[in-house]
Amino acid sequence: MNFEGAAPHYPIGRRPYPNEFAAALRDELGLDGTGRLLDVGCGPGSLTTLLAPLFAAAVGVDPDAGMIAEAARRAPEIEWHVLRGEDLPAGLGTFRVVTFAQSFHWMDQPLVAARVRGMLEPGGAWVHVGGNTHRGVAGDDELPWPRPPWDAIDDLVRSYLGPRGATRAGEEDVMRAAGYRGPVRLTPWPGEVVERSADELVSAVYSLSSSTPPRFGERRAAFESDLRGRLAEASPAGRFAERMGPPDLIVWRP
Repeated sequence: MNFEGAAPHYPIGRRPYPNEFAAALRDELGLDGTGRLLDVGCGPGSLTTLLAPLFAAAVGVDPDAGMIAEAARRAPEIEWHVLRGEDLPAGLGTFRVVTFAQSFHWMDQPLVAARVRGMLEPGGAWVHVGGNTHRGVAGDDELPWPRPPWDAIDDLVRSYLGPRGATRAGEEDVMRAAGYRGPVRLTPWPGEVVERSADELVSAVYSLSSSTPPRFGERRAAFESDLRGRLAEASPAGRFAERMGPPDLIVWRP
């Protein structure tokens, strides 16, 4: 996993987690402003900052220094560390809740699952947030603007960088083997139609580890010109709409 150069594009290219996430976790876990939160693979702190008010203290860790710098700029009151999940517990102590937002699949899953289990307080919980925040779901329902041409965008990225790596599966088996109970699945947010600009979609592409700006090297300007050309063909007005899919909150207990 390498997100070098992606941090500035997260706030632009990725949709924020909705407030319903915080309310659903508060109700499911009985959060009352006590205890500590650990967000592993926190990126620029999108989920950390949303959930932090539900705890007495919050900690975010990510292996990318650029992500942590962006997170610290946005929320200096939170404790941030440049740290891999595999390096836990790293003297951070114990936590009421540990969250993974679209990050666990990048890690040595059995190792991280075992180490985090030892960091959870009695009655604590592991929360996995699944789903995409950089792009919506396919569909043919009528929207106020054209949908982003994601198939054409994916083809263009492959033409510059080659095939992308496959996402690993089997996370539930890993969690059960590590001694976790569950899961309890929550879907607190049905999704919504959002309007997006060409600039937002360019940043969405650059926010992915498989297509961060440094990966294009000297060809970045050519790629971005081609990308904006594809977007202009799909919507000459430069406006797009898409329906964001309903992400999941998956709760495990040790």
